[in-house]
Amino acid sequence: MIAYTKKHNVLRFENSYLDLPDKFYQHIAPTPVNKPEILLLNTDLAAELGLNLQTLTTDKITAIFSGNHVPKGTQPIALAYAGHQFGHFVPQLGDGRAILLGEIIDIHGKRRDIQLKGSGRTQFSRRGDGRAALGPVLREYIISEAMQALGITTTRSLAVIKSGELVRRETLLPGAVLTRVASSHIRIGTFEYFAARQDVAALKLLADYAIDRHYPDAKHAANPYLYLLKAVIQAQAYLVAKWMQVGFIHGVMNTDNTSITGETIDYGPCAFMDTYDPNTVYSSIDYYGRYAYANQPPIAQWNIGSLIECLLFMLAFEEDQAKQTKAELIQLFQTAYQEHWLNNMASKLGLSQPSTVDLPLIQEFLRLMRTNKADYTLSFYYLRPAIDAAADSKDLKNLLGQEPGLETWLKAWRARLSQENQNKLQTVAIMAAANPVFIPRNHRVEQAIKAAVEHNDLSLAKRLISVLSRPYVEQPENYEYMLPPSPGEEVLQTFCGT
Repeated sequence: MIAYTKKHNVLRFENSYLDLPDKFYQHIAPTPVNKPEILLLNTDLAAELGLNLQTLTTDKITAIFSGNHVPKGTQPIALAYAGHQFGHFVPQLGDGRAILLGEIIDIHGKRRDIQLKGSGRTQFSRRGDGRAALGPVLREYIISEAMQALGITTTRSLAVIKSGELVRRETLLPGAVLTRVASSHIRIGTFEYFAARQDVAALKLLADYAIDRHYPDAKHAANPYLYLLKAVIQAQAYLVAKWMQVGFIHGVMNTDNTSITGETIDYGPCAFMDTYDPNTVYSSIDYYGRYAYANQPPIAQWNIGSLIECLLFMLAFEEDQAKQTKAELIQLFQTAYQEHWLNNMASKLGLSQPSTVDLPLIQEFLRLMRTNKADYTLSFYYLRPAIDAAADSKDLKNLLGQEPGLETWLKAWRARLSQENQNKLQTVAIMAAANPVFIPRNHRVEQAIKAAVEHNDLSLAKRLISVLSRPYVEQPENYEYMLPPSPGEEVLQTFCGT
């Protein structure tokens, strides 16, 4: 548990991962930076974590979250893992620019990792410099906190520290360190790391650790490892269905970027879709669209298949039974995902009791959006007033066109709503809870990053963070933030930043 100690004026961390053998990690301290400056501090998250930062000076906070001061008793480590990157297996990846300071117990009694990204080279850095540029760090802070506000399970961002150093990417850029908070940093790639080495003992230790930390009910199951797999499958199916609900595109769904906790992790070239197109890709490195918006569910299933392969031998089944079990687990993901997706999309239409008969209604609305190149978020936002046939649906018609198809669909939708045991106010409430007014529009994120990187101006970033902290709330004073980009403002590519 973390605690503030007046005598030493330090923070103290636990690190349960150290109970595992040394081959799971490297002991290494963060590399100090030249002139750290705190740019963003998430005080709400700090309070949730139980951190009494008021007892520390700004200089001390900056020193800790930049990696320049390692609190007494802290044993920082870089974690080992492998991963399938764009379908190709890399047997050793690991934390090449991130160092885990340790764990805390938050105010809810939940164990949370505290990690510094951009904190220097480790044995897993390969040819990298171990540093991070300010732009990608700000992107992760803005979007991860927006995801939290949207109600999507995610890693969180506690602080952004400008390093006072330059990092070389295509050009020289200001460096930064991000303090990331996660339930843990165990990935599917962590299991793949030991499976590739045929290290059965390590796989069992890792699985037991994951059960103890994240899925303790598995210990009471007839087959704890089968329970673990099913729990991870359910968490991933739920997560990806939420991504699809709000138009989020992760961009690099490699197995090393897939957390077993069902948290969104590793915000690289991620983006939110403006114009609806299931084939949308933003990532500059996704040349063939492997991680396009519509491909996220099958890729999540593919990643789950990799985890199953790692642990299948631990289920103690005969070969034929093992094959059948894998097929059943894959089917479990498909079934769970489809159920979550249907519920999410039905909620966007105001339906509280969806069934598979609603699929054509949902799919036809998506078709109308795609045909008319309509904005994904605004289409659902402008749908809300159209519950009433007498209401002015001008905004919706401007997006989806004047074709008869829209009127036909609206009549079918209203007829379906009439079958629900709810009044119009209840329908509006369901839609309002499922459809954000504000998302991290790519052009707004880029504007905020550019102002901070090129002009040392954080005002746009801070305003954007504030707007996105209430995504489902009408904010008339921030009307422009709900609008898609105008011609010339579109951001068609995002970059990994590593």
